[in-house]
Amino acid sequence: MTAAPVRRRVVYDVTRLVTRALNRTPNGIDRVDFALARHFLEAADADDVALACAALGPRLARASDALRTLVDIETYWNEFVDPSADPAFEALIRAFDAPPATGGAARVRRSGLDMVAENGRAMRRWAFRLGRSTRQAPRGAVYVNASQFPLHKDWHLRWLERRPDVKPVFFVHDLLPLEAPEFFRPAEQGNHLRAMRNIVRLAAGVIVGSEAVARRLRAFAAEEGRADLPLCRAGLPVAPAFANGPPADPRLAGRDYFVCCGTIEPRKNHMTLLAVWRDLAEHLGPATPKLALVGKRGWHNENVLDLLERSAALRPHVIEASGLSTPALRSLLAGARAALAPSFGEGFGLPVAEAAACGAPIIASDIETFREIAAGALDYVDPLDGLGWRDAVLAYCEPGSRRRAEALRRLAGFPRREVGGFFQTVDDFIAGL
Repeated sequence: MTAAPVRRRVVYDVTRLVTRALNRTPNGIDRVDFALARHFLEAADADDVALACAALGPRLARASDALRTLVDIETYWNEFVDPSADPAFEALIRAFDAPPATGGAARVRRSGLDMVAENGRAMRRWAFRLGRSTRQAPRGAVYVNASQFPLHKDWHLRWLERRPDVKPVFFVHDLLPLEAPEFFRPAEQGNHLRAMRNIVRLAAGVIVGSEAVARRLRAFAAEEGRADLPLCRAGLPVAPAFANGPPADPRLAGRDYFVCCGTIEPRKNHMTLLAVWRDLAEHLGPATPKLALVGKRGWHNENVLDLLERSAALRPHVIEASGLSTPALRSLLAGARAALAPSFGEGFGLPVAEAAACGAPIIASDIETFREIAAGALDYVDPLDGLGWRDAVLAYCEPGSRRRAEALRRLAGFPRREVGGFFQTVDDFIAGL
């Protein structure tokens, strides 16, 4: 009988995690980082530790301290509340019926006052802590960084060069800043290149969420002289709140509305949707369906913001919402005519999987990653085909829509990735290094 592998000690990097009160809601990287942090740190014993970058550089902390911060931030995000207790969601519900305001689209935001207090707590707890030296990291441990941050800083990783017994494992979400730098801030391409070179140089193994990313990473690693880099593909599961959360809000029953989730940035292709909605408004007038854009404002989005803030045509029909809790987002998606994902590129596309878990049919860009994670379960439209997107939206609004019914039928075939299977794949990979 083969003995079970000995569990490796873990040094989990929480540097990015402890700053997430800077955001009012989690994004895809946050969800992966928090899930893996909880997985490793909740099972921690006396030898498992967290690592965070403080004023003195990378320092070790107790796993229990990191877990407490994790719960504090999730509580700040309203991850555990009923949607009716989420002020941002209640404001969104009111916006569906409110008369158009002056200016552009309605904008619903969560107050930032609580963010100031939560950030203050995180700063006091982490930024100036002394902690323990990385020299005290457990022998033979695995260092896990699931956020790619701040891996472009050589000084953050220098301790690993002094501890060859520690095996670094990184989660690579995508290589998009290298492949399509025009969608990102100017500095992002250089930062990402440095991070990826550090990963390839140091990693004992790398975890990715999709084969599309794995293929690109293999090519990059080969160019950097690491053709033998061990890779693990672990398809991302959705948070249980999406599958087991509240049903559609009855106040939205019978409404024609669509939801697009994601940071407002060029890669997400909000411009195509807004052009579609301007056309719909011109031809349908008051019968135009609502479009809820759920996500914070990002970068290089001046043209999109001009439309949101100044377009009289969009004003009655588009609602921009940020700061929604996960239960509220689940309730919103569950009642939508469809979730819309017009993105030009993704490393995995977690919002698509989350919408599928809520039972929302999905109209998505016909891109490689979405084909991989969903096979034939989505209604695909080319991201540049504005007329195709318009026709899809119109078809979904028809009484007894056949196209929507067919999309719901196909949605049953969306691959369900279980949380337990994801962690088992990760654990087996780490144990085998």
